[in-house]
Amino acid sequence: MIFLGPLYQYAEAKLAGHINHWPLVQLIIYSLDKTLFYLLIALVLRWAYLRLRHQRPRLRGEVRWVLFTGYLLMLLMLTVFRNHYLPWQWTLHLDRPVSDINLTPLVNTFKLRFGSPVDLWYQSLGNVVWFLPFGFMLPTQCRRRIGAAGVLWRAALLSVVIESLQFLLYTGVADIDDVLFNALGGLIGYFLYRFLFGRPKR
Repeated sequence: MIFLGPLYQYAEAKLAGHINHWPLVQLIIYSLDKTLFYLLIALVLRWAYLRLRHQRPRLRGEVRWVLFTGYLLMLLMLTVFRNHYLPWQWTLHLDRPVSDINLTPLVNTFKLRFGSPVDLWYQSLGNVVWFLPFGFMLPTQCRRRIGAAGVLWRAALLSVVIESLQFLLYTGVADIDDVLFNALGGLIGYFLYRFLFGRPKR
């Protein structure tokens, strides 16, 4: 780790032997460290882009951009690029059979009822919660007015991309349930935005 090594060591000493889902905490800290690393790179590229375009950044707009970009990076680190730090460490598994993809809705989610409650809630509610920020922040990043349908298909598309990358990189289970719950989370996030701020502005 580059930034959060001391935090990880402290958490490992305090929590590793006392909670059942320590690997999840480990994944979150590791993903956050990678997010900070790639967010710094994104900020440098953003600064260079604005300089080349001779655009003067506005504080509110740039804060929104940083939050949205950081959220997307964290989401990708948690779901897709969880095992390695650098792009050249990733390995494509093109020989995986397509039958590994679950295309039957809600079958695997219902199976989790017989296992750990944490796994069930994380699979369903967790996938919804992770996409709430997408639906909430996306209207602030679009120049044109965007409605519920626009947020819904974009959330579904992002989820399909994530599931496809998980399949190709062998970093997760490609499941239609994730797409459904993610799209629902994006839609709820959008309506939460509408409730708090009214119709999105141009």
